[in-house]
Amino acid sequence: MKKIVLTSLALGSLALGSAALAQDLPKTSLKVVGGLSNLTAYQNTEQPFWTKKVPELSGGQITADIKGFNDMGLKGPEIMRLIGQGVIPFGTATLAYFASDNSINEAIDLAGLAPDINVAKKLTDAFTPAYEQFYAKNNVKVLGFSTYPAQVLFCNGNFNGLSDLKGKKVRTSSRTQAEFVQALGGNSVTIPFGEVVPALQNGVVDCAITGSMSGYSAKWYEVSSKLYEMPINWNQQIHAANLGSWNKLDPKVQEFLASNIKAMTEEIWVAAAKETQEGYDCNTGADACTQPVKGKMTLVKPTDADRELLKKVMSETVVPKWAERSSADTVAAFNTSLSPILGFEAKK
Repeated sequence: MKKIVLTSLALGSLALGSAALAQDLPKTSLKVVGGLSNLTAYQNTEQPFWTKKVPELSGGQITADIKGFNDMGLKGPEIMRLIGQGVIPFGTATLAYFASDNSINEAIDLAGLAPDINVAKKLTDAFTPAYEQFYAKNNVKVLGFSTYPAQVLFCNGNFNGLSDLKGKKVRTSSRTQAEFVQALGGNSVTIPFGEVVPALQNGVVDCAITGSMSGYSAKWYEVSSKLYEMPINWNQQIHAANLGSWNKLDPKVQEFLASNIKAMTEEIWVAAAKETQEGYDCNTGADACTQPVKGKMTLVKPTDADRELLKKVMSETVVPKWAERSSADTVAAFNTSLSPILGFEAKK
């Protein structure tokens, strides 16, 4: 797993800048709807950022109350609509939740698009202006993007690379994952996360896709034998505010929040890279794993042939299918922002 480098100097500069700003900040209280509260991105970074770091860096001038959206009885797909309506002033959500609302929300995380976290970060940064423009029309201020750890393949039977997905039944959790599997000759199966263990155990599915560490936590290493070391996709998170709520904030508060939310999202990217690698290590029993239980899966590394097949499937099937359901403006934004990184264009 390639690493994202976030320098302590950069973080320190943000902290010092925030300390200087704190002297002039007006008293401000914020309500935040965070990501899934049972995941490490929320527990280790997002929640302490709002409840501890923001008050600390602002000298107590800015305080925030945050709850994960799942703790508020929300499902996820309604969050951006509620932010746009002003029901939620600040919120975090997975972009994939809104894929059916507008295909622009799939653009940076089509399955197979980013085979490592550095590419995922480059694609996200490059497309951020397009998201800012799109969501501004929906009364939403985009504040940044973070990511969950890599979504990867857990398999049984003969699996030594992407070509071996042909004919296999694969548990997927999104339209783009399903299209990816089908493009490789596999069969996409929809199964709730909690039912995957017996499905793998009983041969209902041959493979399943989830986060490398999520699979470890759910003990998928007990019911699958091969772990593929190539991310299928990432599930980026959007951090946003209602535009009206944002515009009512003092400009100094806006500056303070914008710079520190950027630092928070960078921390989540770094943590996601580490957690992805931890999942590889612990599912396969590598010495680097510090968890008390180590799996005995075989780590399958992608070959040059896999990378060539991946590019072929992406450029000839996955991206064209996405382009078919996308507007001309969205496809143009993809080609302007992402094609220079990917090496191919989307065509309707």
